[in-house]
Amino acid sequence: MDLAKQAKIVDTIHDTLNGYVGQHLRVRANMGRSKIVENEGILTQVHPQLFIMEVNRKRGRTARQSYQYVDVLTGMVELSQDGKSLFEPFIEDKDSNDFDSASHSEDEEKEEEKILL
Repeated sequence: MDLAKQAKIVDTIHDTLNGYVGQHLRVRANMGRSKIVENEGILTQVHPQLFIMEVNRKRGRTARQSYQYVDVLTGMVELSQDGKSLFEPFIEDKDSNDFDSASHSEDEEKEEEKILL
C-alpha cells in the first residue's frame, strides 16, 4: 500500500471518529508481547494525528488514553460500539508466496514461448 493511500485512509479514520466524539466506545489495543488491553470509555477529543478517550478504571476512576490513527490503520487498535466494529480491516493479509508463485509461473510461460520460437 502506497503512502498516498495510507494518508487518505488515516484522513478517513479521523473524519469518521470526529462523528463519534462524546459517544461510548470499546477499545481493544495490542500493546505487544502478547499483551492486549481492552477498555470502554468516551471519545473526548479528535486531533490531526491522534484521538483521546476517557476510559473507566477501578473504583469509579477514569483515565485519559491517546491512540494514533495509524494504529487503527494497521489493526493494532480496534474500535467498536455496541459490539459492532467501526472499521473493517484496512490491510488484507495476502500470502506473499501465492503472489510470487503467480508471477513466477508467468515468467516460466514467457521462457517457454521463447524456447518454442
